[in-house]
Amino acid sequence: MNAMFNLAAAQDLSGGFSDFFKTIGMTGAGLVTKGIAAVIAVIAVRMLLQLVGNPQVALKKGSLALGTLFVAVVLALYGDTLFSTVTQAS
Repeated sequence: MNAMFNLAAAQDLSGGFSDFFKTIGMTGAGLVTKGIAAVIAVIAVRMLLQLVGNPQVALKKGSLALGTLFVAVVLALYGDTLFSTVTQAS
């Protein structure tokens, strides 16, 4: 193949999933954190879709859903850093 079209270097993934996660820079704990954040985000979107017609109740439930979605985003972005400080305490 022409060197001009070489987009990525060859990777040795003979070790299985552990090698794959090393290539994307994610550990098993980071993957669990992202999974938990994804589940919380799905719950928050479901809460947003189930808003009722009453404006006062919808405002309360909507703000709760947006807060839950915010927690999911923060957990997805900074969860591995937050949990690593807890497990590496001396």
